[in-house]
Amino acid sequence: MTLVSIVITSYNKAPYLEQALRSVLEQTYSNIECIIIDDGSTDNTEQIAQKLIIKYPQIKYFIKPNGGISSARNFGNSKATGEYIQFLDADDWIHKDKIKNQLEYLQQFADKEVFTYSDYQRVYVDNDNQIIKSVSHQIGNLSKEELINRLLICPDFLADSSFPLLQQSMLFKKAIFDKYQFNENLKACEDRELMIDLLINDNISYVYTPMMVAYYRKHASNLTDNGLLMRESYIRYFEIVKQKHQDSISLNAESLNLLVEKIVELKETDSLARVSKLIQYPIYIFDKKVKVTNNWMLKTFYNLRLILPDLILYKHRRGPRSQKVITWFSKVFKF
Repeated sequence: MTLVSIVITSYNKAPYLEQALRSVLEQTYSNIECIIIDDGSTDNTEQIAQKLIIKYPQIKYFIKPNGGISSARNFGNSKATGEYIQFLDADDWIHKDKIKNQLEYLQQFADKEVFTYSDYQRVYVDNDNQIIKSVSHQIGNLSKEELINRLLICPDFLADSSFPLLQQSMLFKKAIFDKYQFNENLKACEDRELMIDLLINDNISYVYTPMMVAYYRKHASNLTDNGLLMRESYIRYFEIVKQKHQDSISLNAESLNLLVEKIVELKETDSLARVSKLIQYPIYIFDKKVKVTNNWMLKTFYNLRLILPDLILYKHRRGPRSQKVITWFSKVFKF
C-alpha cells in the first residue's frame, strides 16, 4: 500500500493545528505519515504539538528557525518518506476522502512524475474564528496554457476565474521534489513560481480530480492581507518570470499596471525603480486617468506625485468637503 506524506507547516497557528491534524488522521486512506513542521513559532505551537504527539504517536514533529513558508515546505519534504506528498497549512484542513480519491486518479501515471489538483472552498472567519461565509471554487479540467496564464495573473481579483492550483488541494509524486523546490526568496507567490516550472516541464504530467478536497481558511492573519509583503513578492515573482520565462511576461501586463499604480500612490521609490524594468507600455496611473508611454513619462509623473496632495490625484482619498471643492474647480476651469 503506497505511503503518502502530509506535511503540515505552522507558524503561530497553534489554535488551528489540531483541526488540520485531525483532518489528516481521519483520512479514509490509511497509509499516511503526518509531519508537523514548526517554522519557529513564537506562540504555544510547540506545547500544542507535544500534547498531540502523546495523543497521536504516529505524528512526527520538527521545529526549525523561522524561514517562511517555502523554507518550511522544503524542510518538510526532506523529512518525508512517502511516494506521494501533500503540503497543508496549519490553519486549513482537508476532506476525509481526499487522499483516497486523488490516488485513484494518479494510478494511470504510476511510473511518471505527476501531480493532481482539485476543487476547494475558501472559508471566511471573523475575529472569533466563526465561519461567516464559504465560497466554493470549482476549477475544472484546464489545459497547460490555461493554467500557466492564470498563474501569471495576480492579485486574484484581476482574474475572472478561481486560483487553480492551491497547494492544500494538490497531491504530488514526491520524486518531483528531488529536482524542484519552493523558492525561499519568495515570501508569497512561491506556489505560482514552482507550478509554472512544473507545467513547462514536458516530463511532468498532471490530472484534475473533480472533488471538493480542501478548505482554505481566510482570516486577518493571512499573508495575502499584508499589502507591503505582497507587493514585494509580486515584484520578485515577476522578476523571476521575466528571467526564466521571457515569453510569458506579457501576460503580466494588467497585474504590473495595477502594481505600478499602487506603488506610485504609496510613493515607494525603490519598488518603482524595480518594476519599471518589467512593464510594457502604455500603462495608466492616477486612477487610470493618465496614460504613460515610456520610462521618462513615468518618472516625471512620479515626481509630480511626490509634491501634489493625495486628494488632487486620487478620488478615493478625498472626503466629502474636498470632493466638493475639486468638483467646483473642475467645472470652473473645465478640468
